[in-house]
Amino acid sequence: MIVVVAAVAIWRLYLRPSTPPVEVASKEKMAFPLPDVPSIAVLPFVNMSGDPKQEFLCDGMTEDIITALTKVPQLLVIARNSTFTYKGKTVKVKQVSEELGVRYVLEGSVQRSGDRIRINAQLIDALTGRHIWAERYDRDLKDIFALQDEITIKILTGLRVKLGQGAEVLRAQEHGKKYFKGKPRARLLFEENGSD
Repeated sequence: MIVVVAAVAIWRLYLRPSTPPVEVASKEKMAFPLPDVPSIAVLPFVNMSGDPKQEFLCDGMTEDIITALTKVPQLLVIARNSTFTYKGKTVKVKQVSEELGVRYVLEGSVQRSGDRIRINAQLIDALTGRHIWAERYDRDLKDIFALQDEITIKILTGLRVKLGQGAEVLRAQEHGKKYFKGKPRARLLFEENGSD
């Protein structure tokens, strides 16, 4: 028994592989002061399919999530034009947080194989360097717009719960279902702008 305890202690102190330190964002190095409300940047989703033609799917998913998040009260969302400057670049969450002045960064990837699609998304708190939420979605690719809408609603709901807005989640989810269900994209844009 003593030998086992000693072996575990030696392994923990000397032999265990060391994990790299987590790089966290510094409030002092941020280009803009953190707002009093939660702030988030949605990075362009990465195309993991190896097919450049799938970029539209990644960009559409990213834009849908940004648009949906802008409708959340008390949440500052960085504009698409700012986050898309990182498209195709390898960046650290710390860098994005400090350059854009946000606490949370959402990143993800899209992978397509035949008629199947896999979407991964993860929310990271840049001040702690920790993942506070992550999810994977596997779906059949039948109607790309319906798929984007479904995934966007799920991500929006998950984010709102994790960002401390759980009381509004059910209302937001119901609103999201009504907002997206059965409406062509062009009509949605007109309704958002108050036109018919």
